[in-house]
Amino acid sequence: MPAPLLSLTWTDHVTGRPGYLVVDRLVRGVASGGLRMRQGCTLDEVTGLARGMTMKEALHYDPAGRYVPLGGAKGGIDCDPRSPEAYGLLVRYLRAMRPYIESCWTTGEDLGLTQDLVDRAAAEAGLVSSVQAVYPLLDDEASARKRLADAFCVDVDGIGLDELVGGYGVAESVLAALDRAGTPYAGTRVAVQGLGTMGGATARFLARAGLTVTAVADVGGTIANAAGLDVEALLAARDAYGTVDRAVLRADDRELPGDAWLASGAEVLVPAAVSYAIDTTNQHRVTGRWIVEAANMPVTAAAEELLAARGITVLPDVVVNSGTNAWWWWTLFGDIGADADEAFAHTRRSMRALIELMLSRAEADGTTPRAAAHAIVADRLPVIADRYGWYR
Repeated sequence: MPAPLLSLTWTDHVTGRPGYLVVDRLVRGVASGGLRMRQGCTLDEVTGLARGMTMKEALHYDPAGRYVPLGGAKGGIDCDPRSPEAYGLLVRYLRAMRPYIESCWTTGEDLGLTQDLVDRAAAEAGLVSSVQAVYPLLDDEASARKRLADAFCVDVDGIGLDELVGGYGVAESVLAALDRAGTPYAGTRVAVQGLGTMGGATARFLARAGLTVTAVADVGGTIANAAGLDVEALLAARDAYGTVDRAVLRADDRELPGDAWLASGAEVLVPAAVSYAIDTTNQHRVTGRWIVEAANMPVTAAAEELLAARGITVLPDVVVNSGTNAWWWWTLFGDIGADADEAFAHTRRSMRALIELMLSRAEADGTTPRAAAHAIVADRLPVIADRYGWYR
């Protein structure tokens, strides 16, 4: 693969901790990708995530849509987000990256950070918005910004729409795969690693669709119940980091080690937390039929090869978890309004179409879903480049 357009490492003058920015590709002079904060974050990790963002943008290209996909980018900070020094570090990082955020990089929440926190730190860093680089591309900036702000105020059953739409896209990806395989929802078991924004919403919508969530994992371990967990009770008992208060567990809920979700017997596994959660050392414990990547890069390439040899299908992150990013732009550019029903309907249509396209391509080519997704991107990137150029 070609080298990214821009790759830089920043060192905080206060803590000595590193931060990274990788711009993989520009379209109309702008790239999109969130900012993550986690202990141990690396430049290689951010580089892979930036390439993934280029793919997610290309996969949602619709020549008839108002939203024109951007390039791909990603930011990362090597720090535990729970650390007392984390917020000050975030502000200083955003100040250092201000020239890029003002000109070419639109960013937002990712692992370890919420959008509210990013917005607050961005304001303190002197930025108009974390997505201000896209404003010159809008036909009516004032209306577009109001529409997005209104969308972030939409509440659905006690949870903000912005915290639900990505997980809804993951859930629809699961349901589309089940439908294609002729597998009924009732009786299909699900294990979810991570009950934060993405994992929590995925669990909610899969449970509401009739699947049985039998295991969820957070930093405190795995919570399991073969008959099904009370997903809504667990969601209501989460803290800001997705950790469940064990006081809400029922008598027949079991507390197991943190990695027990891998071997819980569920047909569908949804890693929705950290990267590299499934590797060659633990992939043998997976007994399900599908792994659906709600997190970014949760399955290593070597592990995926071994899983495929055992007949386990990995639905890749570049498709499955692309709904959040797309929702931002569908709303800002005006393909949809600040309305939950409209957002869910558009997300459902888009994600199901992408899953069908990817799985059909994989079947026709005799490849994995990830290879098929890469092939679709390879077809679309030159089309986008011909229409908009490589950099402008």
